[in-house]
Amino acid sequence: MEAPAIISRHRRPFLLPVWLSFAAVFGLFVAALVAFFIYRSASTTTVVVLARHAEKDLSSIQDPPLSALGEQRAERLAQMFGRSKGVGRIDAIYVSDARRTQQTAAPLAERLGKQAIIVPAADTKGLASRVMHEHEGGSVLIIGHSNTVPELIHELGGIDVPPIGDDEYDTLYVLRHPLVRAVEPPPDGILGAWAPAP
Repeated sequence: MEAPAIISRHRRPFLLPVWLSFAAVFGLFVAALVAFFIYRSASTTTVVVLARHAEKDLSSIQDPPLSALGEQRAERLAQMFGRSKGVGRIDAIYVSDARRTQQTAAPLAERLGKQAIIVPAADTKGLASRVMHEHEGGSVLIIGHSNTVPELIHELGGIDVPPIGDDEYDTLYVLRHPLVRAVEPPPDGILGAWAPAP
């Protein structure tokens, strides 16, 4: 007697289409999540530009105005950041209660149609907190003094920069928050320079 023949059938896996659908939906979910985090980090990057006021008149009054060279430097600042849209735009301008900081920002504020916000020079912690809370995802310019600019950089980014010299008016500092740190800061602490037009 012969053994019965074995009938072989190919069985299609029943759950294969379900697993493929699940994998596709999961892949789309992960891609959407990654895109959301990239968008969120790009839209919440706050850029803070800090500069010392331009050259002041060396008169004996307590709150001296800008010198002629300082007025030229203020105009150059307005040319650098005077775009109202796109890259390099400034959303807010902060100055101290000193005349020279207000005069340094005046051409830019006029060009942008914005009012400079006057804050007490000594309150660097309050200003840093205000900038980060009120301008998240924006770009802010702060015009300060030789002693307050390094303090603000420390408050905003935890970076210590060398003191600003009495005759140093041409340095710009640009901070991004969330902060992207360089492996090693530049040796001279200068992150950018601005000079009056010749």
